[in-house]
Amino acid sequence: MGAAAIAALLVLPNDAARADEGGVSFWIPGFFGSLAAVPAQAPGWSMTSIYYHTSVSAGADVARAREITLGRIPANLTATVNANVKANVDLGLVAGTYTFATPVLGGQASASLLGVYGSNSTSLAGSLTGALTFPGGATVPFSRFDTIDSSLTAFGDLLPMFQMKWNAGVNNYMTYITGDIPVGAYQSDRLANLGLGHWVIDAGGGYTYFDPKTGHEATAVLGFSYNFKNPATQYQSGVDMHLDWGASQFLTKQWQVGLVGYLYQQIGCDSGSGDRVGCFQSRVVGVGPQVGYIFPVGDMQGYLNLKAYGEFANQNRPAGWNVWLTFNLSPAAPTPPTSTRPRFTK
Repeated sequence: MGAAAIAALLVLPNDAARADEGGVSFWIPGFFGSLAAVPAQAPGWSMTSIYYHTSVSAGADVARAREITLGRIPANLTATVNANVKANVDLGLVAGTYTFATPVLGGQASASLLGVYGSNSTSLAGSLTGALTFPGGATVPFSRFDTIDSSLTAFGDLLPMFQMKWNAGVNNYMTYITGDIPVGAYQSDRLANLGLGHWVIDAGGGYTYFDPKTGHEATAVLGFSYNFKNPATQYQSGVDMHLDWGASQFLTKQWQVGLVGYLYQQIGCDSGSGDRVGCFQSRVVGVGPQVGYIFPVGDMQGYLNLKAYGEFANQNRPAGWNVWLTFNLSPAAPTPPTSTRPRFTK
């Protein structure tokens, strides 16, 4: 009886508490921000490093949890499942980008490869309470409480990206395609992972309004993720939609302040023989402040950006808060006699 109860709790982290398999989507909401569509000022190599921290929690959907545990506990047990999942994740992301000097389709092309290293600490506390019913109508109260802790420090998956950007005065446009190469630390029976265990293709486009004279800026980037089936679990997450946005004001040529936000919405149903919850779509919204600073680094140019998000309006997905600290090092722009426009990055 105890083993059956534990099995019921073990299935919760991957299915009941959060949508998208394991509660982890390929796209980290907030990845794009202000000035994302502005072309680079000079071709060549650039480097971006990001420190990302998130702290989230979620409670299990009791009705859905009961559905997925059918068959894993005795048929004569009528029970209610309650669970809470908490996770703290610290990631270091490093991307090398090459911006091509030759225009492509009238725009600026660049190619990047992003790697991930970090830690994931996840805990699950769950209880199973109810009653066993025996022939003749007799009932016996039943309860079980268990906790699971899982921690991991390892490399994550690789993310290649190709971008195209165009500039027309204060209007800037971009399109991108990226994806997930599942080479990171992943085990289907482990609560904490840093890899997805399956391939992903993600593509989208964005727009930035930026007026160097006034310092006004506004950006929005919309994208969609197609998830391939996880061969280890036969679970296929639905199509995800994500909208990242930012709005800022340059107080000087170096200092930038503003707001950032995102909307993440799963628009396709989960599927596959490993899906035991049906169409269990997720959603979360985030918003918060940002500050940026541009400064010279030898004959290069550095850009620091700090942004933070508080999450709300979540459904079938954890919510909490997250912080991004981004440092970009890129070739400094040639300075025409009449230009005072600084080099900006997303």
